[in-house]
Amino acid sequence: MQHASSRRQFVKVAAASVAAPFILPSCGKRRKSANERIVLGFIGVGKMNSGHLGSFLGRKEVQIVAVCDVDTTRRENAKKTVEERYGKDQDAAFKGCEAYADFRKLLDRKDIDAVVIATPDHWHAIIAIAALNAGKDVYCEKPLTHNIHEALTLIAATRKNDAILQTGSQQRSSKEFRVACELVRNGVIGKIKNVETSFGSPAKPNANPEEPMEPGLDWDMWCGPGPLAPYSSVLSPRGVHGHFPAWRHTREYGGGMITDWGAHHIDIAQWGLGEDEHGPVEIIAPEKHDEATDGAKLIYASGIPLLHNGKGKGVSFFGENGEVHVNRGKFELILAGKSVHKFWDKDIDKGTSLDREVTLTEKEFLADAKVKLYNSKNHHEDWINSIRTRAKPICDVAIGASTVISCHLMNQAYYHGGTMKWNPEKHEYTSGGDAKWLTRDYRGEWKV
Repeated sequence: MQHASSRRQFVKVAAASVAAPFILPSCGKRRKSANERIVLGFIGVGKMNSGHLGSFLGRKEVQIVAVCDVDTTRRENAKKTVEERYGKDQDAAFKGCEAYADFRKLLDRKDIDAVVIATPDHWHAIIAIAALNAGKDVYCEKPLTHNIHEALTLIAATRKNDAILQTGSQQRSSKEFRVACELVRNGVIGKIKNVETSFGSPAKPNANPEEPMEPGLDWDMWCGPGPLAPYSSVLSPRGVHGHFPAWRHTREYGGGMITDWGAHHIDIAQWGLGEDEHGPVEIIAPEKHDEATDGAKLIYASGIPLLHNGKGKGVSFFGENGEVHVNRGKFELILAGKSVHKFWDKDIDKGTSLDREVTLTEKEFLADAKVKLYNSKNHHEDWINSIRTRAKPICDVAIGASTVISCHLMNQAYYHGGTMKWNPEKHEYTSGGDAKWLTRDYRGEWKV
């Protein structure tokens, strides 16, 4: 389409967006020495970031000094968690943890080196870009952005600021996924015929009924760049809660399971296919697309199709000589119709373990492998190492962006139907799509 935006145009937009009034000025990076602690701030301290917080609190090479959330109870609970832990450790360097309602105040602090972002999806890009321009390195949860335009803008902002950005696609730092992808990349199962990825349904428009507003939540700020919806505890449960809220099932604030579990599994599929920083060239919607819960396809330049199969095994590679199936804590290699190494169900696969089967597979089939993939044993540690060395982490911004772009393209198939052709180099539809699908209408001052 003649009016579709090109990648070059997106970079121009990115340059303009990083000059928006709310974004802090760019500043240079200084490499941290091995004995210097990296100072962290956490933005969005719900269920996901509570897990990250607990992990980083156990690392002596970092120190957490600030947390931020639009919900008073959540941010005060996170502040208390940090202060109690460092108090218990009798950390003499710790001077207290500040709790902020507005992320911009946290980013204004010069002592903070890096931030961990785990807000709802519609906030990811805006906060990450502001953090990058404030001189911070970033760990941002997947899906990296709410739309394709944001993904390209975020790459530009990361490179412009010479920053480190780790996408929270932690499956890349798990051995079973790396070995599965190395088997595929080294031709152990032969030429790949097709790939299946298993996860839930696409998002629907928000239809949650309005509930009475309780004090202590800045609902306008929660909605931010998205539409100002009637308050619903389904979208933002009050206080400290133990579940993942259902904002992710709405198109206004998330992308359904396509950008949730799909961001994990499509990421692994593209790693195995060697499609990092590339993506599909064709997107095919299922019949009755607006009712379908699976069935969309991504077709890559190689001709290999990736099918969204809601009842599959996680990530499944089908080759001419065998199959590789992988999921969290699960792995199976099939050659010539026979299961060679398998740990899938602990009640069935007794007398062995995941680590044993994956290690044996690696020794037997990958000892002399020509293709060796990035080996990260811990996603958080990998990010910290990158902050020190300034080398790209295992899930650099460009990888996270290419994954989320594929997720967004798949969602567009469910939202609009039909068949679309896509140019993954120029990041534009060449037929069947519309440039307006690449972005969203932003509310108020929040622009990308």
